[in-house]
Amino acid sequence: MPKISIKMKRRKFIKDSSIIAGLSVATNGFTIGSGYFAKDKIRLGFIGVGARGLGTLQLALLRKDVEVTAICDIDPITLSKAVKAVEKAGQKKPQIYSDGPYAYKKLLEQKDIDGVFICTPWEWHTPMSVDAMQAGKAVACEVAGAMSIDECWQLGRTYERTMTPFMILENVCYRRDVMAVLNMARQGMFGEMIHLEGGYQHDLREVKFNDGVNYYGGGVEFGDKGYSEARWRTTHSVFRNGDLYPTHGIGPVGSYINNNRGNRFEYLTSMASKSRGLRDYVKNHPKGGEDHPNAKINYRLGDVVTTNIMTANGETITLSHDTNLPRPYSLGFRVQGTKGIWMDVNKSLYIEGKSPAHKWELAEPYLNEYDHPLWKKYAGDASGAGHGGMDWFVMNAFIEAYKRNEPMPLDGYDHASWAAITCLSEQSIAQGGEPQAFPDFTDGKWMTRKPIFALNDSY
Repeated sequence: MPKISIKMKRRKFIKDSSIIAGLSVATNGFTIGSGYFAKDKIRLGFIGVGARGLGTLQLALLRKDVEVTAICDIDPITLSKAVKAVEKAGQKKPQIYSDGPYAYKKLLEQKDIDGVFICTPWEWHTPMSVDAMQAGKAVACEVAGAMSIDECWQLGRTYERTMTPFMILENVCYRRDVMAVLNMARQGMFGEMIHLEGGYQHDLREVKFNDGVNYYGGGVEFGDKGYSEARWRTTHSVFRNGDLYPTHGIGPVGSYINNNRGNRFEYLTSMASKSRGLRDYVKNHPKGGEDHPNAKINYRLGDVVTTNIMTANGETITLSHDTNLPRPYSLGFRVQGTKGIWMDVNKSLYIEGKSPAHKWELAEPYLNEYDHPLWKKYAGDASGAGHGGMDWFVMNAFIEAYKRNEPMPLDGYDHASWAAITCLSEQSIAQGGEPQAFPDFTDGKWMTRKPIFALNDSY
């Protein structure tokens, strides 16, 4: 890709982002307790049905309490696949919206839609969520960091003003070992929480580059010449340097320390390593080489980005973003308290007074003993669902909370505070690691709000 093309992409990226940030729909909001009653079924619209969106749609279609009434996507191939999936499931053909990037606004006007799943590129998450909430549609939004702090405030304020149900679809919060450790933590096995770690440590080179035909790998193209995520995700690695994808790590960690419910993030500091992984990948690929235009790009994203967070209650958190280098997948969880420690990389733990002195124990027997009630109840239902069953649990939580007219377990305040990590880490790195204060998106309500996530076997 010639340099001039990259510059043009950047201008378009910034222009589109600024336009998107200002979008709004002047409709009445959705107020829980006012004309909202428990339901047996939810009518859904899907905005974005690419690789992730199509998988989510197919999972929803397995439920008897879901009716898919509308789909929006500007790619005719993915749109066709989605429509066929709905009809194959025995449901009538949904209303289709495909006329340009703002076609979703017409979908939000459709009366027979209770909620929407937003599975689009990251820069669209907030404007679409804001518009959906203002249109009175419950929102299930895919994960990512934010484009700006103003964007986080926009989402948080809209959620607060409209009281429209909103859930961030962070599936790792429902990972089986993560939930078992949460159960252990709540029963005091680790004592008082002191330090936690997590991250996104995932070799994404074949996601960021492909051949323009296949979802993953086969070439070194991105942007207009790429396909699926390579069309948009890689551009963030070109122009941004920060923790671009913090939610897989911070979501579970947030539940351990009751973020926004008796605790909050106060400030962070971040640093980034040099960037070599993406450029070397293009240089060494059979379809790349030293002279390939994408081998000459100065990718801004550091290969390893490390972020440290201080909480109001005194816990420290370390997040790692590591997506450009060869490595096995890991989220790098560590939960450490006054009585013990668990680490997922070595699949081990140590509990003072129970474990042999100064020796790791295999975590599996403990994870089996403290298996979370949700997994004990629904493991069979989740079997075969994406990401080891996690996708089933996060979707089930959204649908069940909506049907029962109960609060979403991972809400708009959670989304705002998690997504803000990206922007704050960018600022910290740009300022040589200077601390960046977290906004209090709850306006002090975190001090009195009570934990609700996964307290029982309900959802």
